[in-house]
Amino acid sequence: VQLQASGGGLVQAGGSLRLSCAASGRTFSGYAMGWFRQAPGKEREFVAAISWSGGSTYYADSVKGRFTISRDNAKNTVYLQMNSLKPEDTAVYYCAAPRSQSTVVPGPHDYWGQGTLVTVSS
Repeated sequence: VQLQASGGGLVQAGGSLRLSCAASGRTFSGYAMGWFRQAPGKEREFVAAISWSGGSTYYADSVKGRFTISRDNAKNTVYLQMNSLKPEDTAVYYCAAPRSQSTVVPGPHDYWGQGTLVTVSS
């Protein structure tokens, strides 16, 4: 499974970005997908996850109400719309996919993309 994240960049506080993650190598629609982030000097943390159908979504408290995860199974792509960005959202953002169809939030031993850097200036 290959995951290619894109869409990162530099944005001012209060601005918006949309990240994309294109998946290949297996049937995309059968699996949940997730976004994580790692800020400088900090551990990687969960951001959001979405079920295989898109019918269920999950968010970290820190991004709830500001970020929206979605997916287009026809395009094998998952998105993360980030609004009202804050300097503390600055991090490398990773998309991830579980190995098992029964897993909703990917873990360390699942499939990970290479990451895309988001920098929010104050």
